[in-house]
Amino acid sequence: MDKSTSFESLIVWQKAHQFVLKVYKLTESFPKSETYGLSNQFRRASVSIPANIAEGYKKKGTKDKLRFFNIAQGSLEECRYYLILTKDLNYSEGISEEIDLIIEVSKLLNGYCKAILNSLTSKS
Repeated sequence: MDKSTSFESLIVWQKAHQFVLKVYKLTESFPKSETYGLSNQFRRASVSIPANIAEGYKKKGTKDKLRFFNIAQGSLEECRYYLILTKDLNYSEGISEEIDLIIEVSKLLNGYCKAILNSLTSKS
C-alpha cells in the first residue's frame, strides 16, 4: 500500500509536523504561569500526532497501524480543544492558521486510514 520509503514523505506527517512547529511558536507567548499547564499539555499532544503517524507507518499489521493512527486522531482532537481554550483565555488573537492546519491534518489522516481499510476489503 505504501509507495513511500519513510514516514517523512507522507503529506499527513509533514502537515502534522508543521502544526507542531506552530504550536511551539504559539505557546511561547503564553503566560509564564502556563509553563507546566496548558503550554506543556498542548505541546505534548501536538507532538503525539506526527510521532504516532511515524510509529504507525512502520507497523506491519494493519490493526497495529490503524491503532497508532487512531491515537494520533485522539491527540489531534485534544489539540483542537486546546486551540479553543487558547482563544477563550485570550492567550492569542490569531489562531486561524492553526485551526486550518489541524482541519487539514484531520482530513488527511482520516483519508489515510480509509485507504488502509479499503486495501483490506479489496484483498478479500
